[in-house]
Amino acid sequence: MLKPETRALLTRVSTATLATALFRRGLRQQAIQGALPLSPPRQSMVGEAFTLRYIPAREDLNPITVFRNRDHKQRQAIETCPPGAVLVIDSRKDARAASAGGILVTRLMQRGAAGIVTDGGFRDSAEIAALGFPAYHTRPSAPTNLTLHQAIAIDDPISCGDAPVFPGDVIVGDADGAVVLPAHLADELAREATEMTVFEDFVTERVRAGASILGLYPPTDPATEADFSAWRTRTGR
Repeated sequence: MLKPETRALLTRVSTATLATALFRRGLRQQAIQGALPLSPPRQSMVGEAFTLRYIPAREDLNPITVFRNRDHKQRQAIETCPPGAVLVIDSRKDARAASAGGILVTRLMQRGAAGIVTDGGFRDSAEIAALGFPAYHTRPSAPTNLTLHQAIAIDDPISCGDAPVFPGDVIVGDADGAVVLPAHLADELAREATEMTVFEDFVTERVRAGASILGLYPPTDPATEADFSAWRTRTGR
């Protein structure tokens, strides 16, 4: 279960900083490749992963009438994704047909989800962008999902944009994209990324004032540590 304090910390750190913290632990494939926000994020999207997996559609199983079935996995995913979670969709990196559209994403927003991510595309993309709801895809796609995708499973481990996603992993998204934090590492990654962000803010201030990055970033000059400590005291960071 994602702790409220961890969620709060993660809304204030970047995916770039988190990706570096993950890399320090040997985790290189946690960035969801190709998925970008439809509209500029107001703050970082944070939520536990609730997953939907598509396989290639078999034509005899996917006529338009399947949407009348209340047990259809895509519809179930929208109606059962927990509040505060991020719906993550494995569309096999295929945006030739939509993973979802404006009505379903609006319903997900109204149910209190934290966001939605697919390695495919959304239809009604302008409508979704106007919602102000965190939504990540690779590109707009008008055709209905039934033409190419068959919703087959929810809340199972999936791949999304080449990243492994297990239910309950923590998804963080910002303007650079979305990353997947293994659930058992979320607390420590949030704390480490927060500290990294404070140091990076210090470095940015120094660089803007004309300082060289050599010895400063990374901090190999002995004077940097003392300077950073004094800066933290002065700024209350």
